[in-house]
Amino acid sequence: MNVKQYMAELGQQARVASRAIAKADTNVKNQALLAMAEAIDVARADLVAANAKDLEQGSKNGLDDAMLDRLELKQSQIDTMIEGLRQVASLPDPIGAITDMNYLPSGIQVGKMRVPLGVIGIIYESRPNVTVEAASLCLKSGNATILRGGSEAIHSNAAVAECIKVGLQAVGLPENAVQVVKTTDREAVGELITMPEYVDVIVPRGGKGLIERVSRDAKVTVIKHLDGICHVYIDDDADKTKAINVAINAKTHRYGTCNTMETLLIHEARAAEILPELAERYQSIGVELRGCERTCALLPSAIAATEEDWQTEYLAPILSIKLVGDMDEAIAHINQYGSHHTDSIITENYTKSRSFLREVDSSSVMVNASTRFADGFEYGLGAEIGISTDKIHARGPVGLDGLTSQKYVVLGDGHIRQ
Repeated sequence: MNVKQYMAELGQQARVASRAIAKADTNVKNQALLAMAEAIDVARADLVAANAKDLEQGSKNGLDDAMLDRLELKQSQIDTMIEGLRQVASLPDPIGAITDMNYLPSGIQVGKMRVPLGVIGIIYESRPNVTVEAASLCLKSGNATILRGGSEAIHSNAAVAECIKVGLQAVGLPENAVQVVKTTDREAVGELITMPEYVDVIVPRGGKGLIERVSRDAKVTVIKHLDGICHVYIDDDADKTKAINVAINAKTHRYGTCNTMETLLIHEARAAEILPELAERYQSIGVELRGCERTCALLPSAIAATEEDWQTEYLAPILSIKLVGDMDEAIAHINQYGSHHTDSIITENYTKSRSFLREVDSSSVMVNASTRFADGFEYGLGAEIGISTDKIHARGPVGLDGLTSQKYVVLGDGHIRQ
């Protein structure tokens, strides 16, 4: 069987399974999720062993540190996977919920019912935990899913897929509700994104090149974000301790994630007070600083930033820094160079914080908080299937509601239109 035939078979099986999942009882879906969590807990050693194979092969293949960091499956991440499954099981089931029901002058009632999207194709690199997050959210929201992980995580994803299968089997749901693509042939991606007869939505999670390719070539709807150029702006009314703590966490908590701060903006009135202390802490842990002309005047060890730096998602211990005259200049910089992902202001001024929330055009906008909170798990969604910076349907971390649509429902009692 060639790749085209193989992917078509997966699509056909997913379409059939989607009909069973769409009408599955909430309790059955929840029990499947809990069974998956238990299976993962039991299979910890197998998961770590499979992941070790991928890490070893990745090192041989020359994967960079950021990619290896995303690929590694630690015990703490397995804990998070288990907790995410349990949290999704505890969330309200959106399917079938009817809202905005109103009587109209004609006598009919009109409202909206939340329904599944159908079959969701997910393409992702590294991170084996995405397999669990995607499966859990798609299942709870009544969707079947086809998961195409990166070749670098083939062993890890296969091991996770076995745990998912155990959960589905435990409650009698079709195994084909969650299918992990077994081939590493890149042609599989091209087939997956051009099967509108089987796939309703594509969610790419990975590097900018992957997402650009999927967005360009897909024949089905795509939920996406291209990159994560996130900012923290330290205002002249900022609390110094909060500013330093947030700026350090936003950059150094993890380097290889899309919600990591890449550019720090500081009000010029506070730069001499805050920047040297911040720079000392950054440089003590190996963060390279690239700054505007005024930043370099304050920090002789900083490298002069170029225009390209303001547009770069480093995914590495590198930070660009710019001094600004006021909040309006900071907002203008964010809206020009940012990727509409996540941006934060540090200030004690309520009026400024409200203006920042309104005027920054990003999917997550924060006040006095680290950009690292832009995550489905941290937002109480249980998990996320990705981050959307699009402006229609879903925006920000995509959880259960983002994997559903709505249809109008009309209730009458023999009503006819006059």
